[in-house]
Amino acid sequence: MPPSAWFSDPLAEVIALLQPRSAYSRTIEGAGRWAVRYGAFGLPSFCAVLEGRCQLAVNGEPAVELRQGDFVLLPATPGFVMSSLESGATPVDLDAQQIAAEAARLDGGAGASLPLDETLRHGNPDGPPDLRVLGGFFEFGSTDAALLVSLLPAVLHVRGVPRLNLLVGQVGEETRTRRSGRTLVMARFVELMLIEALRSYAEVNSGTDMAPPGLLRGLADPRLAQVLRAMHAAPDRHWTVVQLAAEAALSRSAFYERFNKALGLPPMEYLLAWRMALAKDLLRGQSLSIQQVAERVGYGSASTFSMAFSRAAGMAPGKFGRT
Repeated sequence: MPPSAWFSDPLAEVIALLQPRSAYSRTIEGAGRWAVRYGAFGLPSFCAVLEGRCQLAVNGEPAVELRQGDFVLLPATPGFVMSSLESGATPVDLDAQQIAAEAARLDGGAGASLPLDETLRHGNPDGPPDLRVLGGFFEFGSTDAALLVSLLPAVLHVRGVPRLNLLVGQVGEETRTRRSGRTLVMARFVELMLIEALRSYAEVNSGTDMAPPGLLRGLADPRLAQVLRAMHAAPDRHWTVVQLAAEAALSRSAFYERFNKALGLPPMEYLLAWRMALAKDLLRGQSLSIQQVAERVGYGSASTFSMAFSRAAGMAPGKFGRT
């Protein structure tokens, strides 16, 4: 194994390629009996419960009760219903796409921002709220976000991590202001919030099968984490399943089954996905020839790489680099 593998951090590398940036957030209150339903949104969204309790039911996932101190991250935000704990309320439909478009419009398209003093209220409009939440969404700058997001859980619910609520509060503070450097500061806070949420979730589910298949579950397995670090440290190496199994100190069959169960896809498919994500980043971000990109992601010739890239991306690498 190359020495650099000791310093490879697959989670950090995936987040870096996702390029989290620009955020919109606002305070949401609830009182009495209420329920709201959002359609599928696609962008990553988050919420931190400041006080009170509510129920969150994400499409395709078990409903969960949220309470003060909880943090939720939805990397791709499918449809969901949020409601009071009192049953019987008919959900009011809200258009998340329209909210996002309005946020971008008010900010001139330079990163979403709406005034936080415009608190959104659900249920009884009068009296003190039973629930206060700071919620919002952000963007991924990566052209390959869907592939990378597929490696993450659909719902990350974290409880009792004060730093997360602090970071959400900082995002809210930046949303309220238009100080110099706001866009860069916001991107850094969002990146920190994402990292803290992912690693906190991984730590809670470490050593269990509770986490859904994906990168976090793979990293929670010491043997698979060793393999993932090796692949990320040397994507240019001509890996085989036998070599990867040796990194994990497992037989070929045991490794293949364990990797597939934890990551949700076979080891060579994961390696291909990671190589293509790196290739897209290299083609867009640096003045490299197709041959140079091919060599950096483990292909011996530009033609072989071009064929693999075209199958994965739907276009030739040269054309992709110009888009």
